[in-house]
Amino acid sequence: MRHRESLIDRDREVDEVAQILGSTGTSAQTLLITGQAGVGKTAMLERARLVATRNGAKVVTMNWEDTEEPPGVAALADAVCDVLARIHDGWLPARITAVRRVQWRITHRAGESILLKTMGEVLADAAQSVPFAVVLDDVQRMPSQTASALGAVLRAFRPTDIPVVMAGRPVGAGWADGGGLAATADRVLELRPLPPSGIGELAAWWAGCPVEPALLTALSRVLGPLAGNPEAVLSLLTCWRESGSLVELDGRLCLTQRTDLLDPVSRPDGLLRLVRPDMAAESVELAATLAHLIGGGELRLDDLRFMGPHDGAHAESVAASVDQLVKSQVLTVDGDRRLSFPVPALATTLRTLPVRSDLPGVHAQIVKSVTDRMDAATAGARYPYLADHVEAAGSLLDDELAIPLLFAAARNDARSALPRAARAYRSALRRLPPGDPRTPALLREAAELSLRYADYEGVLELGQPLLACVERWADSTSAGDPSAGHGTALQVALQSWVFAVLHEHRLPFCQRAGARYRTALEPMPAVARAVSIAALYGIGPVTLTAWDDEQTPTSTPTCGYSPLPAPAELRLMAAAVGSKAQIDSARQALPSGAVAEEALDRLRNAAAYGDLAGAFATVLGERYTGAGHSTAIRYQAMVRDYLKGRWDSALTSARRIETRSRPDGAVGPGQLARALAAEIYCMRGELRHAHAWLDLIPDNVIHPLVDRVRIAVRYWSGQTDEALAAGWRDARRARKNGTLAGVERVLLRILMVAALEDRPETAQQALEELEALHKEAASPMSREAVLIGRGMVHRDADSLLAAHRSLTRRGDAPLGLLCSYGLLEVGDDPQPWLTEVKRISHMMAIGRPVRAVIDRTAQRRNISLPRRRSASKGLSDEDITLIEMISGGLTNRQIAARLACSEKTVEQRLTRIFRRTGCPSRVKLAAAWLDGTVVRLGLVPDTGGHHGAPAPGNGAIGS
Repeated sequence: MRHRESLIDRDREVDEVAQILGSTGTSAQTLLITGQAGVGKTAMLERARLVATRNGAKVVTMNWEDTEEPPGVAALADAVCDVLARIHDGWLPARITAVRRVQWRITHRAGESILLKTMGEVLADAAQSVPFAVVLDDVQRMPSQTASALGAVLRAFRPTDIPVVMAGRPVGAGWADGGGLAATADRVLELRPLPPSGIGELAAWWAGCPVEPALLTALSRVLGPLAGNPEAVLSLLTCWRESGSLVELDGRLCLTQRTDLLDPVSRPDGLLRLVRPDMAAESVELAATLAHLIGGGELRLDDLRFMGPHDGAHAESVAASVDQLVKSQVLTVDGDRRLSFPVPALATTLRTLPVRSDLPGVHAQIVKSVTDRMDAATAGARYPYLADHVEAAGSLLDDELAIPLLFAAARNDARSALPRAARAYRSALRRLPPGDPRTPALLREAAELSLRYADYEGVLELGQPLLACVERWADSTSAGDPSAGHGTALQVALQSWVFAVLHEHRLPFCQRAGARYRTALEPMPAVARAVSIAALYGIGPVTLTAWDDEQTPTSTPTCGYSPLPAPAELRLMAAAVGSKAQIDSARQALPSGAVAEEALDRLRNAAAYGDLAGAFATVLGERYTGAGHSTAIRYQAMVRDYLKGRWDSALTSARRIETRSRPDGAVGPGQLARALAAEIYCMRGELRHAHAWLDLIPDNVIHPLVDRVRIAVRYWSGQTDEALAAGWRDARRARKNGTLAGVERVLLRILMVAALEDRPETAQQALEELEALHKEAASPMSREAVLIGRGMVHRDADSLLAAHRSLTRRGDAPLGLLCSYGLLEVGDDPQPWLTEVKRISHMMAIGRPVRAVIDRTAQRRNISLPRRRSASKGLSDEDITLIEMISGGLTNRQIAARLACSEKTVEQRLTRIFRRTGCPSRVKLAAAWLDGTVVRLGLVPDTGGHHGAPAPGNGAIGS
């Protein structure tokens, strides 16, 4: 079972090899299994040997490595005698003696042919008595003399009734095949790399749980052409686990860091062996040197001349060695003669090795070879890739040369190569002396460039020099000597930085540092107001500034490429969490028609969920460049999937947000994502996961979304009184603070808990609070909540129907489920609403506790429960796959790992299969599948051998 589990996507090859090992007589063949190192040749050969042995075949391994004889015919004779020793038919001494007698009489090379012929005859004689097959592994390591002798036996004296299976690397891939073994094979079976689905299955088997897609993407990215190599995949996963880069969330394996920040593989020789098995020590050092250089900047073939002597060799010898590395696919060269490593993990690991070359000196020479012919600014504009070499050269290049080159390179790359341009800006900032008058303008250029491409991480890296410059500017302003123009540039740069920080769902300034920047922010109201948005959208408490609705300017300096929100736009975003009057007042400060009524509704919905990216996109329109790969864009996708009922995708987004590396701060990112994840698990009846997510949210995080989730988790955990008391407290606190968006869902949840617990007074009180809230907020969401509340409290089907129509237009599946449930309970014709409730529940995988409430309501109204699939409709493809796994002896945990789902899902699917097939247990189900009963019942669709389903009565699983 262990071999079966570890051998992924090789069933066809295993069956093919096992069939050859079991063939005898005239059907016997010689097979050569080839494949790159680590692709799984040995594991597949061992699995095929076990299968053939279980089917009655005798398989003998030829241990050619254990002989003490010198390589050649003598060593082969020892290996053959070892094979004969395992054929127990009473003729063992005679056969061994026949081989040894000829071996001892050999006095010249012509006598070797007689010995080879004798070995072939003796093996054939043994096979006549006891049929057997011979396997040889790692034949590429066989000495050439021994390989030549074996090749001669297989070509000229081959015992035709003995199957022979050899495994080795392809000829030319670290194996010269001097003995011509490949030519002796009747067939060649090439093991190809695993497909992406096989990689996911292998990783899930290794982890013992499903694997997040982001982890598989990272594996493919850092392994490059080795991504389908099982040994490389398992080695990298092991190293990541040892370095703490993997974490299990919700029973799924996740990656905790970006791939460019991951720790390297601990031992480079392992990856080198998979790329080039016979790499010499000097070649490894050269590869390490090149990895260091390429990591510092683009390296072209012409730049190799600057490496100088390497380990006593001349530059020409270095070039020849590089050519060999390219032929071995350790390196690649593109059309512009740039060198690179096709396996990024190998390059990262090689950089951990010490090298003797003067790396900064090489980078400096590459730069000087250009600047000796032209001035620094021209060199940077024409060859912007030199900026990376300037950074890597460090102090070997003086600032008078480096800074103009970096400026020119950054401005040139701003049109085409954003990451390198951003690096050039940051490198120039590090070289500028404190107080340099060029710093503010440079900070603004760098921030504008990153915002143009939604590269918020690039803006964040400007934080340290930016804040230091802001402090100096504030000091000079307070002294009455501000530098002309610097305030505008710094305001745009600082606002861009705050904008980026918010997109990572982080606080721009921690509480203890707030006073430090208060003076600096006072002359920058736009920046201060951007900071205050954080608390309103669930990121954390901010006390640096307050909104002045009376004197909010309508415009502010913005960057040319990606305009930042003006104070009036920020005020509208802040007002979206409040009352209708506040929103109307904020809209008056904007041009007429700037935000349509429909867009305003989207803004208020985004505010209710703390969806910062959605709010910015609504307010800025086409000026918004997007959220890149930030936490905000991932949370926006999570909210969208949550509302559409795609809860598995929403949970994937939550895990991706949770595993992002976090900076230091009082409140970490993703608090609202944690709350939504907790709500999904609560509705699915998995309270352990729900509590785990909710416990990650600090108590000082206050937001209606968090409040409503806490009510649900407490209620379904049996704490009804605590849920109601806390819910009332949170709702009143939110209204007192002026936060209205999302409070309607808190009150609606209180109302539903009261209705489920038969507390009409509490439900009526919640409805009255909802109606009061709607008078103040007057939003579509508050109107829907009031309609649902009236329908539940007053049993008003018309109100529920009106709410259902509104929810259908807006697209809110969770609230639509609640509305449909209300119509199931009070509607005149409950049957269609029961069908709708069941449909939505199935789509969102609602758990047993909530389903029990629905079923009780259906029984109370005396309507039958619909079934999504009747037995007469048969089994789906997924059902048949699951039955095959059960018949193969897999446990629920192993099945869940293969299907990338939870064990609970496997149990639910098995329950449905038991009901359709009439089998009461796993054992009965496996027996019914193997003896053809399931097929005879007509539950398996006729697809011409569907999934290897057994024919009726034959009792065997087909291939």
